[in-house]
Amino acid sequence: MISTGHEVLAGVLRIREKRLQALLWQRAKPPHPNRWSLPGGRLGPDETVEHSIRRQLAEKVDVRELTHVEQISVFSAPDRVPGSRVVATAFLGLIPSDADPELPDDTCWHPVEDLPETAFDHEGILFAARERLRAKLSYTNIGFALAPPRFTVSELRDIYSAALGYRVSATNLQRVLSRRGALEATGQTVAAGPSGGRPPALFRFTSRDLQITDAFAVLRPPG
Repeated sequence: MISTGHEVLAGVLRIREKRLQALLWQRAKPPHPNRWSLPGGRLGPDETVEHSIRRQLAEKVDVRELTHVEQISVFSAPDRVPGSRVVATAFLGLIPSDADPELPDDTCWHPVEDLPETAFDHEGILFAARERLRAKLSYTNIGFALAPPRFTVSELRDIYSAALGYRVSATNLQRVLSRRGALEATGQTVAAGPSGGRPPALFRFTSRDLQITDAFAVLRPPG
């Protein structure tokens, strides 16, 4: 009888410097030495898959500041890894743009549009996590998981633009999220820029729990 292993993996994403970035660690040993892998590991005998991925992220890459975690798919191709068969349950994990977890020396952030050579099927898993994020930005308030607690509309526009892969109108974004009840003004402002003008207002998400705000909405690139 052939035994099947079970691992959990996470596509952990954040926005930094107006780019969508993914957390990867560099393998030191075969198979695929020097290639980059998604964080995760084997499922423990007494764990749920979500408990396992949260534990793996905390213990192995010291990521404890996740604002959102959700399962995206199961990857079960018989040849996805060399040797004995291993099935992977994959997750999307999000970290706010103002968080800066301390990482081990073999772990760092990479722009999703410019990834290094990855191990096994991890690039495909990461792209699946990105597509799940993009889809949910259309009809939920999941932007809260990428944004700091308070932000200007232009800062939020940059977050959505980086995640979606195309430029979003700040005015339209504010109007849509406000109409859905997902965004509210804090009553505070930040200092105006070098060109002067009215100080930008600070906003926040009305909830930092995932909510469906428009079940039929789809955000599409302009034109």
